[in-house]
Amino acid sequence: MTVMSDSPDSGSKTCPQCDRLLSVLQFYSNKSRPDGLSYYCRACTRGRLEGYRRAKGVAPKKKSSVEVPAGSKWCPDCEQIKPVAEFARTKTKASGLHSYCLECHNRRGVETKEKHHGGTRQYHLRRRYGIGQAEFDEFLAEQGGACAICGAPDPEHVDHDHLFGNVRGILCFNCNGGLGQFKDDRHNLARAIEYLKETAWQRVLIHPGVYRLVSPRRELRRSRTS
Repeated sequence: MTVMSDSPDSGSKTCPQCDRLLSVLQFYSNKSRPDGLSYYCRACTRGRLEGYRRAKGVAPKKKSSVEVPAGSKWCPDCEQIKPVAEFARTKTKASGLHSYCLECHNRRGVETKEKHHGGTRQYHLRRRYGIGQAEFDEFLAEQGGACAICGAPDPEHVDHDHLFGNVRGILCFNCNGGLGQFKDDRHNLARAIEYLKETAWQRVLIHPGVYRLVSPRRELRRSRTS
C-alpha cells in the first residue's frame, strides 16, 4: 500500500487536519486516491461529515440513553428498544438492518410518497406503469367507467402488456387476475372458452314443468377398469 512521502514508515500517514502521524488503520479506504486511503483520518472525516450535516440543518444522530441488550435494536424514530425481528433487513447497513423499526420505516415511506409523489397510489402508478392518476382516469372514462372485459363498475387495476409494458386498459380484480393466470396466452384462453362451451350444463324442458340437466360435451369414454 502506498503512503504519503512524509511518513517515517510504510504503515503510517499524517492527517493534514489534526497534523498527527497515525497508523494507516486510522484512515478509511479510498480507491480514488493515489495511496488508497482517505485524505483525513477517520476521526477528522467523521467530524467534517458531521459539520456538513449540521450546516445543512440535519439534526445530530440520536442515540439510546440506555444500553441495548443483545438481540434487540433501538429505533431513533419512536425511541423504543425492539427485537431485531421488528427491523427490515438491508445490505446497505453494516448491521444488516434498517435504522428504523418496521412500523416507523413503513410510516416514513408513506410520508415520503405523499410528499414527493402525491400519495402511494400515484407513486405505484408512475413506478409500475408510467402513468399518473389523471391518465388512469382518462383510460377509465374511455371505457365508460367500467371493466374493459366484464363491465363491472369502478375497476381499479391497470392491465398492461407484459412484453412491452404498454397499458392496455383498466380491469376489475377478477378479470385482471384471470389474464395473469393465463399469462396472456390467447391460445389457452380460446381453448378455455371451447371447454366451457362443451362442459356447461343446461336445463332442457322435456315435459311441461319438467327439466333435465344436459351437457353438450360428447360422452366420456369409460376407463379400462370400469
